[in-house]
Amino acid sequence: MNRREFLFLGGLSLGLGLSCSGNGVNPQASPDKMLAQKSVSNPENASTLRESKAPPGFYAPKKGDVRLFVISDLNSQYGAVTYRSGVEQAIRLMPDWDPDIVICAGDMVAGQSLNLSSSQVAAMWRAFDQKIFNPIRSLGLPYAFTIGNHDASSFKGLDGKYVYDIDRLETNKYWSNKNPGLEFADRFNFPFSYSFTHKQIYYLVWDASSANVSNEDWAWADQSLASEEAQAAKMKIVIGHLPFYAVSQGRDRPGEILSKADQLRALLEKHSVHTYICGHHHVYFPGKAGKVEMLHAGALGSGPRSWLESLKPPIHTLTIVDVDLDAQTTQYTTYDMGTQQTISLSQVPRLLVGPNGRELRRDLALEDLTPQELNQKHIKSH
Repeated sequence: MNRREFLFLGGLSLGLGLSCSGNGVNPQASPDKMLAQKSVSNPENASTLRESKAPPGFYAPKKGDVRLFVISDLNSQYGAVTYRSGVEQAIRLMPDWDPDIVICAGDMVAGQSLNLSSSQVAAMWRAFDQKIFNPIRSLGLPYAFTIGNHDASSFKGLDGKYVYDIDRLETNKYWSNKNPGLEFADRFNFPFSYSFTHKQIYYLVWDASSANVSNEDWAWADQSLASEEAQAAKMKIVIGHLPFYAVSQGRDRPGEILSKADQLRALLEKHSVHTYICGHHHVYFPGKAGKVEMLHAGALGSGPRSWLESLKPPIHTLTIVDVDLDAQTTQYTTYDMGTQQTISLSQVPRLLVGPNGRELRRDLALEDLTPQELNQKHIKSH
């Protein structure tokens, strides 16, 4: 989790603080105020919203036509067969939010170490099966996921072979006999790349477990997003582990963000993809780049990080996404799982600038930025 990726030598990179323009998470903020702040960027048709649901002690947002339970980066230290108590707590509480589908943006286990044997990697997947996957599927919920770098990195060496081939083999072996409850449109290269439909939303999952989306995945995504099934859906969502642009400290460097990000984003824009869901940077950010909304899911497991240029402590988060299919809008309710309080838009940076581009907070447009913000440059984090 909280480790620098794609290097042969491991090492820990400590997350710095979580903040935004001097605002931290405010445990005293009222749900009404936070809902009003979210509605600025998400005009909802009240007639399409159903009852409010959440665990006791948590703010309960009104449920949309479809509710997504979005989590990411669940793992602990290399080789761990246990999870933080907060991860297991979130899985236990999940039914109280009444989601329609669970989406994990990667890093379900803690691989990506050349010191781990096949049996050790298999043991991690057995632990995931027992503590995460089976409890979700026992509720009858579909489980959609993308492979993360610590699950089975697609990083290749100079010889063109996967560096973490054991991870790739064991991951494929585990998922080969699992039923995630998805209505597949195309299994393509499952579990690494696949597509499915659910409640009038078309989902495409590509292998973004390293900085390079393969040419095969690129061509397949272009073809799939143009398919009749995709065009018939009311919304299209793409899921991958690495983000297009940097949002967290220690991850604003090559290898931690997708290569050819602008070209990949143009592909999504070409096919009117609404949202890209990703993880890896271990901090929640409701962003937007061009015409694509970017949901950066924060870490639920070890090693949460802070936003770029932030100084306050990081937090563990999960996000509930409520979809209005007719309006084609989404409403996010994101919780600080340490305090059980929601995170309001005013607590999130207005924009984040990384080495290869910037993301605006999704409720803003370029004309909303100040001259100083428009000219903001990337400042490399430590």
